[in-house]
Amino acid sequence: MIEVAWPWAFALAPLPWIVRRLAPAAPERRAGALRIPFFDSVASLRGAHTTAARGRTGVLAAMTVAWLALVVAAARPTWVGEPVALPAEGRDLMLAVDISGSMAREDFTVGGQAADRLTVVKAVANDFIGRREGDRVGLVLFGTRAYLQSPLTFDRPTVRTFLDDAEIGLAGEETAIGDAIGIATKRLRDRPAESRVLVLLTDGASNAGALDPMEAAKLAAAEGIRIYTIGVGADQIAVPGLFGSRIVNPSADLDERTLAGIADLTGGEYFRAKNVEGLANVYREIDELEPSIAEPLYVRPTKELFQWPLGMALALSLGLGFAEARPWSALASARSGAEITEVVG
Repeated sequence: MIEVAWPWAFALAPLPWIVRRLAPAAPERRAGALRIPFFDSVASLRGAHTTAARGRTGVLAAMTVAWLALVVAAARPTWVGEPVALPAEGRDLMLAVDISGSMAREDFTVGGQAADRLTVVKAVANDFIGRREGDRVGLVLFGTRAYLQSPLTFDRPTVRTFLDDAEIGLAGEETAIGDAIGIATKRLRDRPAESRVLVLLTDGASNAGALDPMEAAKLAAAEGIRIYTIGVGADQIAVPGLFGSRIVNPSADLDERTLAGIADLTGGEYFRAKNVEGLANVYREIDELEPSIAEPLYVRPTKELFQWPLGMALALSLGLGFAEARPWSALASARSGAEITEVVG
């Protein structure tokens, strides 16, 4: 649809007519005019009156259209499109995912087949990221070292791609939980308060890095960052041996005490995920604890149209000026005929 920004501009449309009616006429200058007593007879033979009348009508119509085009341009017509939804700012959510060597353990089952921990984490976390509409999401990957894979962004598909591309052991075989918290804290501390959230997932104990996990948690708590920790890994699996299978705990090195302490210190929660369903439930619980709070924002695209009537007015003005400069034009003929008629009339 088309809207006008300044509709009061249309009140200027009759201004030339008002000026014509109210302003005094310019004085006539007849000095040096040629008087022809028999002009009426000559004019009737050549049709001068008709040409002059037509010329005056055409000029008046062109000037009227040019003026009305200027008035329309001054009103600033604008084309307004349909509302378009824009991403709104919700929470600032960082994901810290363990890609150390222990994440290669195949103690999860998907469709009756054994699957390693990282593969399952990727699938469930991707679904979680897809649900965080309106949130800025970032990604930290850590092993022996921790590094920022994706800064906070609304581009959630790209974050999911980065997570899919993560490989076990890419950052080393050990686990630097404290460094991962430190990097996430650095990225979250400048974001608005009450929206800073870190979800940290690991399957072991911190045995590398420069920062102690609890010290890093204190820094995060001081910045108002809530940390939700997730410990992944089955609590028992059957391992074949010489004398039959035996039951072992593949998550014996998981430091649940530290993970729970990090969550308590920062106002978050600790979750234990022993299988695929349990991990999916953990992320759904985090969705409920930290729901997306942003309402969608809508804008209507606009496009200015004033340049079209303005261009029309300019073209007509240039055309009238060009016609004025040509002695054989209808405008010049109309004026000369009118002058002669006034002189001899």
